[in-house]
Amino acid sequence: MVRSLTILAFSTLCLAACSSSKKTTGNNTANNSLGKDEAAEGWQLLFDGTSTRGWHTYGKTAASAAWQAVDGTIHLDASNKDGGDLVTDEAFENFHLKLEWKISRNGNSGIIFDVQDDPAKYKEVWYTGPEMQVLDNDGHPDGKIFKHRAGNLYDLIASTSEPVKPVGEWNLAEIIQNRGKLELKLNGVTVVATNIGDDAWRTLIAGSKFKNMPDFGKFSMGKIALQDHGNNVWYRNIKIQKL
Repeated sequence: MVRSLTILAFSTLCLAACSSSKKTTGNNTANNSLGKDEAAEGWQLLFDGTSTRGWHTYGKTAASAAWQAVDGTIHLDASNKDGGDLVTDEAFENFHLKLEWKISRNGNSGIIFDVQDDPAKYKEVWYTGPEMQVLDNDGHPDGKIFKHRAGNLYDLIASTSEPVKPVGEWNLAEIIQNRGKLELKLNGVTVVATNIGDDAWRTLIAGSKFKNMPDFGKFSMGKIALQDHGNNVWYRNIKIQKL
């Protein structure tokens, strides 16, 4: 009996440990929740961990079937062709965005911001919003293109370093936009720092694939979008602080 109880207790502890590892982040805060300090600092969750509430597919009123809340993540199921880019219901101006992403092998996605939610005027979210690239650098063809790698300000500024983790692992991305200043961080490392809206910004756009999109990069306020690039991708711990 004692041996059986010991085995049962050991099994219970193992299950608890496994469950805890699945439900917490590196700072011991449960996934898709706010720590006490974050709550006090005014952070808000953009993903509740169980639904796509607060999001809709661009051009629609709700999230399409390809975007699902699965195992505490927002997952794009690439096998479901009812997709499209996923957009927040709320718009943001000066903000600090944090989220974690995990890409499939050979996969491509992106985090797009300052999106103008007007599909009648703008066919795609990237007609207006810049993008922080999400990519399997080693497997996707974009990994061979300068300014198209993970952490880059897509087609505008290459990362100063590449602290990206191997495909299939979680990466922490941060976008800080505050009164004309823009900073991108990947796994705690600043990889891009620039200004938005000045002459240098306009020069960057003029030398990019967005040069013929008259309203690209012109907005200091807009919505956040998660890109459907046709590959499986997962996002979690999506939170924002208004600055």
